[in-house]
Amino acid sequence: MMPHPAPVKFRVSEFLRGAVLFAAFLVGRVPVHQFRLFCYRHVFRVEIGKHSTVHWRTVWQAPEKIRIGRNTIVGNDALLDGRSGITIGDNVNFGGHVQIIAGHHDHQSSDFGSVLIPITIGNRVVIGTRATILTGVTIGEGAIIAAAALVNKDVPPYSIVGGVPAKVIGERTRDLDYELRYHLPFQ
Repeated sequence: MMPHPAPVKFRVSEFLRGAVLFAAFLVGRVPVHQFRLFCYRHVFRVEIGKHSTVHWRTVWQAPEKIRIGRNTIVGNDALLDGRSGITIGDNVNFGGHVQIIAGHHDHQSSDFGSVLIPITIGNRVVIGTRATILTGVTIGEGAIIAAAALVNKDVPPYSIVGGVPAKVIGERTRDLDYELRYHLPFQ
């Protein structure tokens, strides 16, 4: 028996969503920082705070559900999957190739349904290169995520975590007073 075709309304909305994501993909390849920020803020409706930087080749899912604080640096080739919402604090520093994935499928569910729980990243967090942060995680203020760590549970404030899965491996000073204002016009 042939499955029923999707309703036209659903197919059109999926096409439009795909077109928006493709447009965001193309914008991410433009090596002019101010142009990318303008498009992310005004076309794709990402809330991006003052003096924040989004390096090039960032891949977005549901960009309208992503909020980036002030003085934050998102490194090159990041994947920001905002399907359930991502909130990133002020003065957060991402290394390159960081993945933040705010949704997955329940493979025990009979309908393989989605599990969508927001991700929150506190102020002055440092996220190392190629780290992955999964659905529902809250990362406390001042925490450090080591390179290539897989974060699948909450991270306490000022903790240093690393490994797969990430575990606490140290503690960071609580005396943090910096503001990140790094940005190059062509990056």
